Amino acid sequence: MIDDSDVLDLLRRGPTTSTAVARVLGVSRQAAHARLRALVESGRVVREGVARATRYRLPAAERWERNFPLSGLAEDRVLQQMVSEDAAMGRLTGEAEGLVAYVVTELVNNAIDHSSGNQVTVSAEQRGTLLLIEIEDDGVGAFAHVRDALGLPSELAAIQEISKGKTTTAPEHHTGEGLFFTSKAVDFFRLASGAQAWIVDNRREDMAVVAVEPPRQGTLAGVEIDLSDVRSLATLFDEYTQDYAFAKTRTVVRLFAIGVRFVSRSEAKRLLHGLDRFREVVLDFRGVEGVGQGFADEVFRVWAGVHPAVSLEPVNMNETVAFMVERARRREG
Repeated sequence: MIDDSDVLDLLRRGPTTSTAVARVLGVSRQAAHARLRALVESGRVVREGVARATRYRLPAAERWERNFPLSGLAEDRVLQQMVSEDAAMGRLTGEAEGLVAYVVTELVNNAIDHSSGNQVTVSAEQRGTLLLIEIEDDGVGAFAHVRDALGLPSELAAIQEISKGKTTTAPEHHTGEGLFFTSKAVDFFRLASGAQAWIVDNRREDMAVVAVEPPRQGTLAGVEIDLSDVRSLATLFDEYTQDYAFAKTRTVVRLFAIGVRFVSRSEAKRLLHGLDRFREVVLDFRGVEGVGQGFADEVFRVWAGVHPAVSLEPVNMNETVAFMVERARRREG
């Protein structure tokens, strides 16, 4: 079955045909045509021409963009101006309105409090039912800021910490929850700074770190929201909270690996750093081919024994990983 996000990703490169969609995605022309027709009917894709001249493209964007000096800026002012000036934003209601307000204020607030920059650029554009929002500042860069403030060895280590949640460089003012929940609430999230970008694709339930070339000055946070299927913030908060406290996190183990295998205890310690702040930790092993005895022992016997109040739930394990995890847990007993 064709995933809508795969088709939309292809169309972002430019107008194309159903034949080209079928070839690139490895499906029949009939399947590609049926999916494109459904996307046209939903308003997310535009069809032009007839017969062999038929082309499909994304709708022309309704784009709003403004620059704001960071000195003395309040995040709610940015939101109010966006809603009053942009017709698409002004039409939002219900869950969509609440989600956009949450995302914009959280990301702008991060730029205000942490970027040490001079200005922030905020933009929004709508392509059919897809809403794209970007917040870009000219500061020191989010990953470099976290790296230096927490004494971490690299910007990659900073991404690893941010992805867990509850990571903040100003605990007297912030809980470190904003970026985490923003990354989970939208369909697609990208945070780019320096030579790295942290990507969370909730449509595919996946997460990745990719190289940015050339390196980026400042920070660019971008999100995509499908307005036809907006996730409830209340549902999201319920999923990660217990007794109204942020108590659960989901960590993608692959972000902490060199390659797709885990061998050493040092890799395990890097993964586990800070997870004692939660009551429940889901360790997602998707894409990990194998783990070594030292890694499994450090996570599921040593660390679990020292932190009995934290529940470790490994998921998406292949047979090799599951064997090593179970072996380590039996030694614990």
